Amino acid sequence: MTTNEDEFRATLEDLVAQVGIGAVLDTFAVGPVRRHRPTTPPRSRHPRRDDVVVLRVRVDLNRAKPPIWRRLDLRSDLTLDVVHDVLQDAFGWTDSHLHSFWLSAETYDHAAERYLCPYDVEEGDLENLEDDDGARFPEEQIRLDEALAAPGDALAYLYDYGDNWDLTLRLEQVIPLTDDGHAVARCVDGRRTAPPDDSGSIRTAEELAEVLDDPAHFDIASVNTALAGPLYELRRRAYPRRLINMLAMLAYDDPTVTLAADLAALPDPPETPSDDELAAALLPHLWLLDRASDGGIPLTAAGYLKPADVEALATLLPTMAGWIGKANREDLTWPVAEFRDLMTRPLGLLRKYRGHLLPTRAGAAARGRPRALLAHLASTLQPGDGRTFADDANLLVLAYAATSMGKQLPWAAIGAHLGEIGYRMPDGSPVDRASLRHAGTAGSILGAIGERSEDRRAQGRVSAVAGTLALTALRR
Repeated sequence: MTTNEDEFRATLEDLVAQVGIGAVLDTFAVGPVRRHRPTTPPRSRHPRRDDVVVLRVRVDLNRAKPPIWRRLDLRSDLTLDVVHDVLQDAFGWTDSHLHSFWLSAETYDHAAERYLCPYDVEEGDLENLEDDDGARFPEEQIRLDEALAAPGDALAYLYDYGDNWDLTLRLEQVIPLTDDGHAVARCVDGRRTAPPDDSGSIRTAEELAEVLDDPAHFDIASVNTALAGPLYELRRRAYPRRLINMLAMLAYDDPTVTLAADLAALPDPPETPSDDELAAALLPHLWLLDRASDGGIPLTAAGYLKPADVEALATLLPTMAGWIGKANREDLTWPVAEFRDLMTRPLGLLRKYRGHLLPTRAGAAARGRPRALLAHLASTLQPGDGRTFADDANLLVLAYAATSMGKQLPWAAIGAHLGEIGYRMPDGSPVDRASLRHAGTAGSILGAIGERSEDRRAQGRVSAVAGTLALTALRR
């Protein structure tokens, strides 16, 4: 029979193992406590490998009795934000809490480098980070092979700062990568079911039996099914995190949504269009830049393009496909007006000055150079870190454009997806196509790339160059 002293000792030992002796002493101290500092210098990160290998890593949930562990084969070029996702799937957690990594065998090693999750980075110096002496970095900037290089190297991981699920990742073996299409991660062995989220940091078989049907059960097949999902390939290819999160939400709500799988099936890296393909697809842009280079394009007193320029540009724009009637007034020919606006505002290739359209510095640099122009367009389309309606709409437009070459953009599906994420019109109605076109510029920019057709059905069809541009922008 245990005594109160035994119970207190066991509780104290568990607390020290979780947060470190310094934090425990600070809790009970009346005055300041001099922390213990390690006598050995902290580890330094290894240089990134030139090649890609497979790192076989054993991951243990510390102080679990009996042991709860997984053996994982991980690509060495994974960043730690992807490793976090792998660990969540390997242990059956839901990614509902904050997490951190340490370049150490122990969490809360105050001298070790700490790699922060996005929330901790955004919030800056949180209370539970104040006493760290080691440098801190966003986890997405650190590759796994920088932390684990030689067998025996260890990396500490903490999930849920309340329940304190602390894992130790220890490198067991470095294996040559025989196939570049090797899965991002694969589970090769393991034991026992991990404790569920929000279960109070329980780790013994007796405690787990109260919340799990069979604590001894471990289903390696279900883990590998999760790790084989297309979102991991998108993470490896460094697609925008916000897009991946949206795709995960959409797949959870509707398993029939195949956008993530379609993106993962695209060539890596993206195929490069030929010079002739670029020149043909970007002809409206190149023509307008060339026209503006010799003293500028004179505008009417009302600020519009003159009829001759409207007519010439209308014959080049793919958005004029199937146009009925005259096309000699900019105010009555919306594709021309929209394209002129694109060239000045979001693209920054032209500027209005004293009644003329003149090339900007970027426009002058792209004149007559289709590949330089394409690079400028990709830079303009590159997603930022915003989370507004326009930002999310542009991300989905780029993703669907990259997977819809030769087809119409599925505006209805994009609107429905935004609704599933939580967006609505101010009156509560679903997102409509007009709102999508006005909220973001990606659809308009991509729609103006391609060759003009007289077939009205070709309007809005994603050209090969536009699809490649969308994919390039997502991958930058």
